[in-house]
Amino acid sequence: MAMNVRFSDEETEQLRDRARAEGRSMGEVTRAAVREYLQRHGHQDRVAEVLADLAPRRSELLRRLGEA
Repeated sequence: MAMNVRFSDEETEQLRDRARAEGRSMGEVTRAAVREYLQRHGHQDRVAEVLADLAPRRSELLRRLGEA
Protein backbone atom coordinates (compact mmCIF):
# COMPACT_ATOMS: atom_id res chain seq x y z
CA MET A 1 0.00 0.00 0.00
CA ALA A 2 1.32 3.42 -0.87
CA MET A 3 1.24 6.16 1.74
CA ASN A 4 2.33 9.76 1.83
CA VAL A 5 4.18 10.93 4.91
CA ARG A 6 5.19 14.53 5.34
CA PHE A 7 8.40 15.35 7.14
CA SER A 8 9.82 18.69 8.15
CA ASP A 9 12.84 19.92 6.22
CA GLU A 10 15.07 19.00 9.15
CA GLU A 11 13.59 15.49 9.42
CA THR A 12 13.99 14.99 5.68
CA GLU A 13 17.64 16.03 5.81
CA GLN A 14 18.32 13.73 8.76
CA LEU A 15 16.57 10.87 6.99
CA ARG A 16 18.53 11.52 3.81
CA ASP A 17 21.80 11.58 5.76
CA ARG A 18 20.96 8.35 7.63
CA ALA A 19 19.97 6.57 4.41
CA ARG A 20 23.16 7.71 2.69
CA ALA A 21 25.30 6.58 5.65
CA GLU A 22 23.66 3.14 5.59
CA GLY A 23 23.67 2.80 1.82
CA ARG A 24 19.91 2.41 1.76
CA SER A 25 17.03 4.37 0.33
CA MET A 26 15.02 6.79 2.44
CA GLY A 27 12.01 4.51 1.97
CA GLU A 28 13.92 1.50 3.32
CA VAL A 29 15.07 3.44 6.39
CA THR A 30 11.53 4.72 6.99
CA ARG A 31 9.96 1.27 6.67
CA ALA A 32 12.55 -0.19 9.06
CA ALA A 33 11.79 2.57 11.59
CA VAL A 34 8.06 1.87 11.38
CA ARG A 35 8.63 -1.89 11.81
CA GLU A 36 10.80 -1.28 14.89
CA TYR A 37 8.19 1.09 16.35
CA LEU A 38 5.38 -1.44 15.83
CA GLN A 39 7.42 -4.29 17.30
CA ARG A 40 8.41 -2.25 20.35
CA HIS A 41 4.87 -1.11 21.07
CA GLY A 42 3.43 -4.54 20.37
CA HIS A 43 5.80 -5.97 22.97
CA GLN A 44 4.84 -3.27 25.48
CA ASP A 45 1.16 -4.05 24.89
CA ARG A 46 1.75 -7.78 25.48
CA VAL A 47 3.69 -7.10 28.70
CA ALA A 48 0.88 -4.84 29.94
CA GLU A 49 -1.69 -7.57 29.18
CA VAL A 50 0.30 -10.19 31.09
CA LEU A 51 0.79 -7.89 34.06
CA ALA A 52 -2.90 -7.01 34.09
CA ASP A 53 -3.68 -10.73 34.14
CA LEU A 54 -1.14 -11.59 36.85
CA ALA A 55 -1.71 -8.68 39.22
CA PRO A 56 -5.09 -9.81 40.60
CA ARG A 57 -3.83 -13.37 41.11
CA ARG A 58 -0.60 -12.25 42.77
CA SER A 59 -1.87 -9.30 44.77
CA GLU A 60 -0.70 -10.74 48.11
CA LEU A 61 2.81 -11.35 46.76
CA LEU A 62 2.92 -7.86 45.27
CA ARG A 63 1.74 -6.37 48.58
CA ARG A 64 4.49 -8.21 50.51
CA LEU A 65 7.14 -7.18 47.99
CA GLY A 66 6.01 -3.59 48.38
CA GLU A 67 6.55 -3.87 52.15
CA ALA A 68 10.04 -5.36 51.84
